Amino acid sequence: MPGFVIRHFREDGLSKLLFLVSSSNGEFTRFMKFAIVGTIGAMVDFSVLNILVLGVGMPKEFANLISVTCAIFSNFTWNRRWTFPESRERPVHTQFGKFALVNVIGLAINQMVFIGTDALVFGELFPHPLDYNLAKATAIIVVLFWNFFVNRNWTYRGI
Repeated sequence: MPGFVIRHFREDGLSKLLFLVSSSNGEFTRFMKFAIVGTIGAMVDFSVLNILVLGVGMPKEFANLISVTCAIFSNFTWNRRWTFPESRERPVHTQFGKFALVNVIGLAINQMVFIGTDALVFGELFPHPLDYNLAKATAIIVVLFWNFFVNRNWTYRGI
């Protein structure tokens, strides 16, 4: 049974990825807009993280929680206005609730990847502050795909 689930997940995920890239219905464009908004969010994330760590002296684990939260608000605002403008026809509180829930799970994934890669990989190979910034970049890339596919299929379903 587990082999079937993994194989089905891989095949289903691959078909969704191929649909995204080859589709003429704008999903690839929408993904690119989502990635651009995510890049803006990443700049917010990195800026807040480094201000808190280097400027204020906050421990990076706590600073990461705050910086990701700032990026979530930025991403929601820009995705609602630009990536999924049709979503403005729906109540903002319901939509933000779904977006926030997806992103809280994304935050947990981000935090695990950030702390894990900083401690086990980058912290051993690179000097401070390059170490945690590389860990942060890794975490952002991992969470990008989680956030897009879950938000697209739940928060912005039918748009």
